[in-house]
Amino acid sequence: MKKLTAVICTAMMALSLTACGGNTKEVSVDPDKLAQELLTAVTSDDLSKSTMDLSTVYFYDANNVSSAVAYASSGATSCEVAVVESKDASETADVEKNFKTRVENQKNLYASYNAEEAGRLDDAIIKSAGKYTVLCVCDDTDKANEILKENGF
Repeated sequence: MKKLTAVICTAMMALSLTACGGNTKEVSVDPDKLAQELLTAVTSDDLSKSTMDLSTVYFYDANNVSSAVAYASSGATSCEVAVVESKDASETADVEKNFKTRVENQKNLYASYNAEEAGRLDDAIIKSAGKYTVLCVCDDTDKANEILKENGF
């Protein structure tokens, strides 16, 4: 009886672990196209495409990233859009963590001279799907979430 109970418990644990990995939907987006779509649909600010090495802005490991694109304000607003394609989906958690750090740093910066913009950062969107991670600080978070959902996020 004890062996039967142990076998049943082991089988149930194995099934519960495999159930967690069942939602591995393949997502494929063009980072430039997605960033541009978000940029034009959800912010009224005039954002410029960053020409900097984005790993120095978002502090991700450049060796783990295939491509990245970001648009940011000149500093008048906290609006920004960034899309990072990691080489492997396992790297997205690190990119998300770095995006969260970026948002916190920006909140602290804007709090010192533009509290309204610091408040906008409370609604920052950070999402990952597959090997892609998005940061979006914008005017219309509902529309941004709709666009991201359409793209598999």
